[in-house]
Amino acid sequence: MKIARSPEEVERRPRAVAIGAFDGVHRGHRAVLDAVIATGLAATVITFDPHPRIAFGNRVDLLTTLEHRLELLEEAGVETTLVAAFVPELQRLTPEEFADHYLRAIGAEVVVAGADFRFGVRRSGDLALLERLKFEVRAAPQVEGVSSTAIRAALLAGEVAAAADMLGRPFELDGTVVAGDQRGGTLGFPTANLAVDPRLACPHYGIYAGAALGHRAAVSIGTNPHYGGTERRIEPYLLDFEGDLYGRRLLVELWERLRDEAVFESEDELVAQIARDVDATRRARRPGS
Repeated sequence: MKIARSPEEVERRPRAVAIGAFDGVHRGHRAVLDAVIATGLAATVITFDPHPRIAFGNRVDLLTTLEHRLELLEEAGVETTLVAAFVPELQRLTPEEFADHYLRAIGAEVVVAGADFRFGVRRSGDLALLERLKFEVRAAPQVEGVSSTAIRAALLAGEVAAAADMLGRPFELDGTVVAGDQRGGTLGFPTANLAVDPRLACPHYGIYAGAALGHRAAVSIGTNPHYGGTERRIEPYLLDFEGDLYGRRLLVELWERLRDEAVFESEDELVAQIARDVDATRRARRPGS
């Protein structure tokens, strides 16, 4: 997939275009992308960085990093993605100016969008305006009950299976392995300490079964209350893995919530519970499989 940062970097040719944040690239987004691809024109996405709501000062717990969003768009079959910087200059464009600079300039002939799609300064442009500007507009298929907001709510409740159903895949924690307390190794379960962008969504604290790098993973999300911790830690233990993960980017799928965090009477009880968590992780099933 070609990734462009300005319309000038995109070859002008007949294109079908979808426009939006595409945070999570969930089943609803995939329906839009499938409709774009079905036109037979060059399948193109215009997305924004930062997320428009964040640019306007709102709190948004993002479901994906920009890097992973682009990876998912490529997996979906998108040919070109234009990442538009959502800066004041773009925000001040009228709908007609946006259409000229971001659509007509790259050869857009078809725009696929939902009925409530709005664009341009103060969200003043709509599908009817695009039609008046001589673009062919196709209604995006609706996937009932699926939205980035609903996925965030499911994660906040620890309902990773429900989130996976809406995403069309397990939710993934995306971060870099950094040095931690190295306590897990002394307990016999060496964990990776995953540094995650604080703007990204994080599920309800607890212990989860999941996977990373082709290995099942028992994942602790929380503050390590047994040791009196206060800072959030995300610590996957990759089953049957040997190797050095420091400095490596890690995508950790979450399949099933196993239990809450807890304080134990002794370290022996903690180790016994972790062993049970590992056994449960071996039995867990990937959502959708």
